[in-house]
Amino acid sequence: MDFFSSSFKLGILGGGQLGKMLLYTTRKWDITTYVLDPSKEAPSKLASNIFQEGDLMDFDTVYQFGKQVDVLTIEIENVNIEALEKLEKEGVKVYPQPHVLRTIQNKCVQKDFYQKNEIPTASYINYDSIQHLKKDIELNKRPFPFIWKAASMGYDGYGVKVIKNIEEVNQLPEGVCLVEDKIDIGLELAVIFCRNKDGMVKNYPVVEMEFHPESNQLEYLICPARIDKKVEEKAIEVAQKVSKSYGHIGLLAIELFLTKKGDILVNEVAPRPHNSGHYSIEAAYTSQFEQHIRAVLNLPLGDTASKMSGIMVNLVGEEGHKGQVHYQNIDKILNMSGVTPHIYGKKETRPFRKMGHVTIVNPDIEKAYQTAKQIKEELKVVSKK
Repeated sequence: MDFFSSSFKLGILGGGQLGKMLLYTTRKWDITTYVLDPSKEAPSKLASNIFQEGDLMDFDTVYQFGKQVDVLTIEIENVNIEALEKLEKEGVKVYPQPHVLRTIQNKCVQKDFYQKNEIPTASYINYDSIQHLKKDIELNKRPFPFIWKAASMGYDGYGVKVIKNIEEVNQLPEGVCLVEDKIDIGLELAVIFCRNKDGMVKNYPVVEMEFHPESNQLEYLICPARIDKKVEEKAIEVAQKVSKSYGHIGLLAIELFLTKKGDILVNEVAPRPHNSGHYSIEAAYTSQFEQHIRAVLNLPLGDTASKMSGIMVNLVGEEGHKGQVHYQNIDKILNMSGVTPHIYGKKETRPFRKMGHVTIVNPDIEKAYQTAKQIKEELKVVSKK
């Protein structure tokens, strides 16, 4: 099929910042794109050829949207799976495949998948309600502290909490959830694997992640991870097993824990472009966004090697600020060598809302990291007075 400057149509469910960055590639290659998003001010609106406002969880909306395109992909996994299954049966190519999304979309099912496929992960129990969790606590079957995760609709730190006492349990929302043992974490790592329909597979280097202690959002992303060769090989081996078990088409970002004992455990996965790959726009020969487009169109996959070390800093709304956004001191950041800001196009800021990111490239990883720290101090996402 001819994708470039042709009548071919690529559909993307979700028009947030990930969709916007996917469109860097479709614009570069003149591929016609249709985007569906609930917000009429979605970041992807201006760069897509056709933009449609609509509910990603509504069957009819997703189904009717999908009927307009030749290949359908996602930038967020919270979409209507039944509509995707029907579209797939009717001949629309849907990547990642609906059965992959169905397994990943529910964290309880996702954890059961790891157990079934003998993939190392933290010990856990699935609960159909908070009341059943409380009963286990009363019977001393569930000691504090532990990690609580909502079964669905959680991402970017939402729907995940460290629970230390019964008062915090009482504040949890009702619904299906899972509870994990709290792991003694040494480092948090990630590996992105990509696969096209022909079975070509490539992975990016192991990266290191540092999270904000309050929001549980990714704060710094470091590539390459500052780990020894044996740990790197083990992380790639585990991630490769995850990728092979899913058999996904497109990107799969695999988040890992390196325990203080040296074990590698799978935390979660995302079947789409991911925070852990943002550095690749400037630091890799092929960005994760271009790679995802290549994969879902069954094109040859690109070189995943890094040109040089890369650090990513997430830009999120400052606490105490809500309203029209202002990027304080961005002129200072633009004056730094090897520094590239990405502004997502969200007009309104609020505490911890993802508003952009900054990539720092430098042959020396530690110098890049120090620059990242400086940027975190200087560049503030605030509301206009």
